[in-house]
This record gives sequence, structure tokens and C-alpha cells, in this order.
Amino acid sequence: MPDWIAHLNSNVLSHYRTRLVGGFDEPFYRAHRDEIPAEIQFTRDYERSALHELAHWCVAGEARRRLDDYGYWYAPDGRTNDQQRAFFEVEVTPQALEKHFCMALGIAFCVSVDNLGNGAVDGIEGFAAAVNMCFDRYTRHGLPARAALISRHLSVYRHASEKNNNQPIA
Repeated sequence: MPDWIAHLNSNVLSHYRTRLVGGFDEPFYRAHRDEIPAEIQFTRDYERSALHELAHWCVAGEARRRLDDYGYWYAPDGRTNDQQRAFFEVEVTPQALEKHFCMALGIAFCVSVDNLGNGAVDGIEGFAAAVNMCFDRYTRHGLPARAALISRHLSVYRHASEKNNNQPIA
């Protein structure tokens, strides 16, 4: 587990009875149950998957965070063009936040169509433009509170790591 994940778990997510956990075949949000904290589960050890799932957690409101996978639908890889358009509509904000998180941590970002089984995805240029517009809007007007907190902690972690190691972590 990357150190920045332990840092977020200890300094941010624990206050929300939530933890970020990798090693899964597919990402999933498991809502808290009784005394068991919620889990933001990400794919294997992929940092981008962790950051993306954190972005979804930031977008989900309090009621949605009480539901497994936030109560959202998800069509797996191999979506039709109609399903892909619906995916693009709900992914603009999370991917814009993910881009902020990537920048804070100093790792590369590119939009994800999350549909490898459909090689000819329609609308990716428009989707990428919408993500960038949302990213720019957040840059000008500020991130939502939880996203701002995470971004700030990622940035502090990155700068402390660079200072200690005298080199970037990415």
C-alpha cells in the first residue's frame, strides 16, 4: 500500500468511519455496517483507481454513502454506445476531481472511458472536454469540502516526501 493511502486513512478517512483499501479485482464501495467502517475498495494496487474511487466518495452525498456502491448502476466493460453516453454523463465530476488529486500527488492523469471491450467509443473528445471544463471550474471556484481536504493532504504528503527524499514520488 502506498504511504499516501495510509496517510489519508489515518488523517482524513478515519474521521468519516471510512478506509481506502486496494487489492480488489473491481472497485466497489462497501457502506459501513454497525462498527465496521466503510471501505472504498480500489483495483489491485493501482493508484489511479484509488484516486478515482476517492473522487466518487467525494461526490456521493451522505445518503448515498450509506448504500453499497452508493446505490448507483454500473454496466461492466463492453457497454453499448447508449450505456457509454450515460457513463460519460455521471463520470465528468469524479474524473475532474481525480485530475485534481493526480495533480496534488504529482502523477499523470488522462480521462478513462472504462470500456475496453468496445474499441470504438463514441464521444470521447466531448467527454474529455467536459472533464477539463469541470476541472477548470473547480480550479477557479474551489473544490467541494471533502475533495479539498483530500487534495490538500495529498499535496502536503507529496511535498513532505519530496523534501525527505529530495525527489518526486511519481
